Amino acid sequence: MIDKIADSVAEALAGVQDGATVLIGGFGTAGIPDELIDGLIAQGAKDLTVVNNNAGNGETGLAALLKAGRVRKIICSFPRQADSQVFDGLYRAGKVELELVPQGNLAERLRAAGAGIGAFFTPTGFGTELAKNADGSPKETRRIDGRDHVLEYPIHGDVALIKAERGDRWGNLTYRKAARNFGPVMATAAKFTVASVHELAELGALDPESIVTPGIFVRRIVRVPRVATQAGGFRAAA
Repeated sequence: MIDKIADSVAEALAGVQDGATVLIGGFGTAGIPDELIDGLIAQGAKDLTVVNNNAGNGETGLAALLKAGRVRKIICSFPRQADSQVFDGLYRAGKVELELVPQGNLAERLRAAGAGIGAFFTPTGFGTELAKNADGSPKETRRIDGRDHVLEYPIHGDVALIKAERGDRWGNLTYRKAARNFGPVMATAAKFTVASVHELAELGALDPESIVTPGIFVRRIVRVPRVATQAGGFRAAA
């Protein structure tokens, strides 16, 4: 019987290795798998390469992982926001590497990894510093239909940590609004995907037409409670 439900976050994250490339879903603060990130901090893996749209907000979630000194390099599109002081301080001190990737390229590089595409050409970034490799050498370019393009390669992950709304024991997932963001492409791009959900559904209860991430892309799933607010309600999943 296929049952991918883990009893705890610690169980779901067992086996994450030092030096892993970790894809973390989220767009700003929407869809950040905070409980999984906290579990990763407790798990102890270090020297990580983290892929996310941002570089952390405030002192929680991804920012907490950075502050704990577990991240060697971050690949993202928007490293600086008004509350990205943790990343800002680490980067200025030379304690974390940055690979800046335009948002559309980031999504496509992840999608390419999941689709088995070896590389692709894109006009985004041509003629800028983003058209250079980490060592300063120029990336391969090509003129296609009269427009210059840059060659980009897929981003493969060892682990993906994503946040979904509902899931079943086979690992099928549905999302809530903006919390969906990078989760689906990251799930396909990683060798090992862990998803947190707020609701566990009985097998067959999820409408097949509403399933965004099929269970074949998910290794473990763990239920996390919604967080109560000061007003007495519950914080939305997004």
